Amino acid sequence: MSFAVELIISVLLIIGGLFVLVGSIGLLRLQDIYVRLHAPTKATTLGLGSVLIGSMVYMYHQQGFLSINELLITLFLVITAPVTAHILAKAAMHSKANILERTRNQHLVENARKQLPPEQNDQQGEKKD
Repeated sequence: MSFAVELIISVLLIIGGLFVLVGSIGLLRLQDIYVRLHAPTKATTLGLGSVLIGSMVYMYHQQGFLSINELLITLFLVITAPVTAHILAKAAMHSKANILERTRNQHLVENARKQLPPEQNDQQGEKKD
């Protein structure tokens, strides 16, 4: 294996490892659930993507053709991480998880908590009749 390929793979793995480490530390150290969601969805996704791209480069150099598996895993992570974070934040908001006092626009969170999903609105409308 040439030095350039080894260097590219090593750099991708080191960058990936550092981002995963920063994301994990952020998940442990940040104060509330809303802030904690940023660490695994941003840093860890980028770190795992970098490790998987490093794996793609290695497999391409070893086998001579591009393995699509790592690319699909990276694409899946990039697509699903923001959706998962949004669902977790919405669940935390509706279960009234504590918010830091220094959070701006807290009144918007209170307004969103007061809104009911469409299914609950329909059920309340039927009970009133």
